[in-house]
Amino acid sequence: MLPGKFETFSYPAPQSAVKWENEKEKLRARLWSLLGDLPQPFTPQPEITRREQRNGYILEKFQFENGVGDLVYGYFAMPAGCTQPVPAILYHHYHGGEYDNAKEEILKNYPVDKPPVESFTEAGCAVLAIDAYAFGERRHQGPAGQRESGGRTESALFKQFIWQGKTLWGMMVRDDQLALNYLLSRPEVDPKRVGATGMSMGSTRTWWLSALDERIRAAVCVCCLTRYQDLLQHGEANQHGIYYYVPNLLKEGIDMEAVVGLIAPRPLLTMTGDRDGGSPVDGVNAINSFVSDIYKLYNQPNDFRGIVYPGVAHEYTSDMWRETLAWFKEKLQ
Repeated sequence: MLPGKFETFSYPAPQSAVKWENEKEKLRARLWSLLGDLPQPFTPQPEITRREQRNGYILEKFQFENGVGDLVYGYFAMPAGCTQPVPAILYHHYHGGEYDNAKEEILKNYPVDKPPVESFTEAGCAVLAIDAYAFGERRHQGPAGQRESGGRTESALFKQFIWQGKTLWGMMVRDDQLALNYLLSRPEVDPKRVGATGMSMGSTRTWWLSALDERIRAAVCVCCLTRYQDLLQHGEANQHGIYYYVPNLLKEGIDMEAVVGLIAPRPLLTMTGDRDGGSPVDGVNAINSFVSDIYKLYNQPNDFRGIVYPGVAHEYTSDMWRETLAWFKEKLQ
């Protein structure tokens, strides 16, 4: 027990796949409720503001209104010359305090010396990425408008949404779901072969959305596999920005092994360094163990891998990138 804080707990492990399937609907409803009074999702009809041929792929820049008065900006890329629906990747950008980065991440030489958009399209996949609240072209999209940017926008939005009965995290996940709705509406995309991935905040966006929406058929999560009780026990709550926090999760007896477990039995790969301060390794191991046992209940143990890299901190290594591409090649092609 943390003195004066709360009594620690473990989420009850399911005893069978049938029981876990019965639990899923109730758990998802509880999670959506904790995320706040969110507007109903819909399928956006974006405006394509730019379209250009690049190195082996076609890149479109788009924007859509998210139903609460905010514009969402994004990129959609597809392999050049594709004549039938292809697999697709919903790519979630990281945080890192780099508020100017956002969706541009897919166009940069990161995490290796080649842009993710090129690697994915060369592999025959379409890819879509949007700016999260307070990032990229949305970094002034707070109540103060142009007077505040990036981190101050993020902080102001957190406060605004709390007052309105929402959460910033819930609104970010909702925007990601709108992006998924749009991605699935594209005629170039095979809706049965859509994956999601990201590093750090992008990882968390990936496993939350994948847990709540079964249309994500495969996921790769790099870093930020964080069990919240372990984060507190290690005194590392400030490793994460204010966007990350959802009221009453632990009070409701929910920690992140339960959320990640909702992805089962769809293919899931997690990769985390054992020196990542934002994801204490004891919590990482607890999540991976819990989730691995669930996949075994479904008799699909090979559809889950939880890799912990010794001596690696909060970083996206070239080995992790190779594993990411290989996982999607195996699970979506």
